[in-house]
Amino acid sequence: MSSHATRPYPISTSARKLKTASFWFAVVGIGCLLLADINISRPDPWHELSLMGQGLMNPHIHSWPETLASIATTLSFALQGIVLAAVSGFILSLGYRWLPVRSLCAFIRSIHELFWALLFIQIVGLSTLTGLLAIAIPYAGTLAKIYGELFEETNPAPINNLAPASSLSKFFYTTLPLAWQPLVAYTRYRFECSIRSSVVLGFIGFPTLGFHLESALSDGHYNEAAALLYILFFVVLSFQIWLRARLLPIYLIASIWYLPPHAATSWETAMRFLTQDIVPAPLRGSWTDSTLNDLSGWFDYLWQNQLWPGLIDTLVLSQIAVVATGLITLICFPLNSTLFFSPIARRLGDSILIFSRSTPEYLLAFIGLLLLGPSMLPAVIALAIHNGAIIAHLVGRYSDQLVLRVDTNQGLDRYFYDVLPRVYRQFLAFLFYRWEVILRETAILGILGITTLGFYIDSAFEEFRFDRAAVLILASAILNMSVDYCARTLRRRMHLKTTPETV
Repeated sequence: MSSHATRPYPISTSARKLKTASFWFAVVGIGCLLLADINISRPDPWHELSLMGQGLMNPHIHSWPETLASIATTLSFALQGIVLAAVSGFILSLGYRWLPVRSLCAFIRSIHELFWALLFIQIVGLSTLTGLLAIAIPYAGTLAKIYGELFEETNPAPINNLAPASSLSKFFYTTLPLAWQPLVAYTRYRFECSIRSSVVLGFIGFPTLGFHLESALSDGHYNEAAALLYILFFVVLSFQIWLRARLLPIYLIASIWYLPPHAATSWETAMRFLTQDIVPAPLRGSWTDSTLNDLSGWFDYLWQNQLWPGLIDTLVLSQIAVVATGLITLICFPLNSTLFFSPIARRLGDSILIFSRSTPEYLLAFIGLLLLGPSMLPAVIALAIHNGAIIAHLVGRYSDQLVLRVDTNQGLDRYFYDVLPRVYRQFLAFLFYRWEVILRETAILGILGITTLGFYIDSAFEEFRFDRAAVLILASAILNMSVDYCARTLRRRMHLKTTPETV
């Protein structure tokens, strides 16, 4: 038995908090699993899986001109969206310490890109401007939060030692240079995310790679879907090579020339949507004695038949996905750690994690539904694979900073006694940081037919009941903001790093 197992280390108050939080998260996840719709309804999923496997081995592009055009559209949406988000987020971050600014940022980032797209389609049509704003608005809220926290966490000593100067001068000469490197690194990471978001926009009609992926998968053309998926991987993995700061203006000008932002609707249509269509139906006419009763009945129907069931299913699915994400992370982070594998094996393991995180949850869930049928199971698997790969990659990188003794254990003993206890705090920081992200994705997966809030939101848009859609989207935003607040509170009480994804 390893000497580490018998050594009487005292359990600190901080470690006890970590154990308590982990225990209750696991208990809640197991409890939610008992309430979830987890089943396989396809009679023979292995047959469909074998067809997909054959497609992966024999990729084929049906039309190269269409494919190249979809790649250009995908990158144009992603680049224009992230540039607009970075500029807006930077401006907002300058006032992030003020509660109204923080609240605004929390609200706009709590609404998923697809929900923003569904809203803007009604205002400015299925246009370039819709796709651009759908990416830029929530990303601006996220970047403002990260930029603001980075600025707050910089070393205050240079500012204190600076000669009397304006606050703006102090910021640009001390705070910004100190935070510049992590700021750039995180912005590059968000560009990778914006590529995935641009792909997902194709599932609701935009001519990105996702549009052709959805069509190929739905029609059973798995060889074409495989080729498009390989192209997506290549684009995501190669952007670190071709994305250079000095070339960014050229790329941006080219993307605007290829995909100029424009609206596809009239000002009158937009104003009608904002002033009438999203107003609850009982309030659109003149005020009468029965208006309040009608409004109460309208909301009561929405609450009992859509809002309450959607909230419960969203929370149930997200909590299961959080626990499953944690399990996948703990199993897979050694794949990206120099403490467990040789350079060649680690490169292979890290490639698996990169491919998993590069595939959007929405696409993974769509494939899972084709294989397993409609239930929460494909969504759980998709969320756990994607987010587990992201956190495993980060935890593996963090573990590389550890220095072990020369006579340290090997194999499982090294994992359980030497490495896991020392990375567990950072693992929880990553997991709690992704909690709100997982909830956002859980809600949007309802568009695929899973009865989360997204299912009812999509149904409301299809029925042109925009007033119901607005209330449901608002409920989704409030739920996301509440979970984000809980996650931040947990991280603060357990003294976990507040901006873990900038590591």
